[in-house]
Amino acid sequence: MSTAVQTGTSRGSAESNFGGRVSIPGQATRTTSPRTLARIAGALYLIVAVTAGYAEFYVRSLIGAPGTASTIADNVRTFATQFRIAFVVDLVQAIFFLLTTIALYALLRHVDRLIAVGMLAFVAVGVAVQCLNLLNQYTALTIATDASYTSTLGTAGSDTLTKLFVDMQLNGFHIAEIFFAWLIPLGYLVVKSGYFPKLIGALLIVGGLAYLVDFTAYFLFPSVATSVARILAASASAEVSFIVWLPVKGAKPVGPQSAAVGSKAPR
Repeated sequence: MSTAVQTGTSRGSAESNFGGRVSIPGQATRTTSPRTLARIAGALYLIVAVTAGYAEFYVRSLIGAPGTASTIADNVRTFATQFRIAFVVDLVQAIFFLLTTIALYALLRHVDRLIAVGMLAFVAVGVAVQCLNLLNQYTALTIATDASYTSTLGTAGSDTLTKLFVDMQLNGFHIAEIFFAWLIPLGYLVVKSGYFPKLIGALLIVGGLAYLVDFTAYFLFPSVATSVARILAASASAEVSFIVWLPVKGAKPVGPQSAAVGSKAPR
């Protein structure tokens, strides 16, 4: 009997590497199929895309950075409500970004566990950097809207300090781009998994490299940073294609990884 239990345990452990299957000896195995995991990841990733689009692109475009201190401070005051909402939305985005990566880790860890762990670590550190960087946004909002800063520092001083923190947030965003290179290990896992078209994986790798190029240009070659940013915008098609594919197509079955939910553990 003990041999049977050991065999069941060994087999159940091996199967846990595929599609998020977890088994306990003598009990039914709970399995989340690769297709289901992919669609869960896709739904989470879609939330990330929508929230990031609102907070990081739409609202920040209202602020007018880079610009003069008075223009930026006036815009922060004018759009204070949107700026405040964007702060909370960005925090929500960071949480869902981490959850997305956890789902992708569960889906792809059987391909190469070390690379999958590296992908997850990159995102975890990047999320921490993003959340800490949001303090700059909230500080800028506080200075621009709190009359005590204007009365103490004067209008020019208050506006200049507001601009400083807005600029710091922008710099912090570009620092976080180092960790956006998580797309490189993700692309590798996508290519090797067989779940998705290899082209999507290749595009993800290119997208990760584009973030590194943008980071390098922003801090080392600022004169060409704007041109590089346009290239980065074009490379965003990689993430968009993956975000669309995950919830619509899921992951195609590949061998034993396609086990159905709720299959029984061997006894």
